[in-house]
Amino acid sequence: MTAPFEIPGLVLAGGLSRRMGSNKAMVQLGDAPLMSRVISRITPQVCDVTINAANGWAESFGLPLLPDTLNGHAGPLAGVLAGMRHFQHRGDAVSHFLTAPADSPFFPDDLVVRLCEHLSDNAIVIAASSGQLHPVFALWPVALADDLEAWLKNDANRRIRAYLARHVTIGVAFAPLETAKGSLDPFFNINTPDELALARSYLESMEA
Repeated sequence: MTAPFEIPGLVLAGGLSRRMGSNKAMVQLGDAPLMSRVISRITPQVCDVTINAANGWAESFGLPLLPDTLNGHAGPLAGVLAGMRHFQHRGDAVSHFLTAPADSPFFPDDLVVRLCEHLSDNAIVIAASSGQLHPVFALWPVALADDLEAWLKNDANRRIRAYLARHVTIGVAFAPLETAKGSLDPFFNINTPDELALARSYLESMEA
């Protein structure tokens, strides 16, 4: 069984942020950019952190950058594939790695510990809440790299849930966060200015 501290983390930050109107990873949430909050939350849970992003904007966070290996914007699966290839060839016998998106700042601080309780060879272990899976919060086996690369060669294959349907998946349920403002899905993600405003109000209620 792989211990949580042996799991590397990959922050998925390759999206186009169309609905935000600017790079959402760099929007301010409280006293820090959204990306900084995600990095701070993931870092204690993994052995190291890499950012899946194109060159040109994420260097300021001082972490290794891993651009997509596919041309164009093929969605989060392209970032997952880049991670699989990277960790497969890194030389430290990593079997799985964690993905977390750059737009979800409230995910649980026991995410990796809980997911690692269900590690199983080639199964993809996925966080869930309120009956919904959150595939961008998952432990991915590096052994699926060839399979995923072959799948993504078809431009019609971009939907992450369609890919998951071809594999063994294990969902791990997490409870809502209780705040002074009410219950919050721990995997709440920020895509729009309105969602950013909501996240700010929840953060203020947590820090009050």
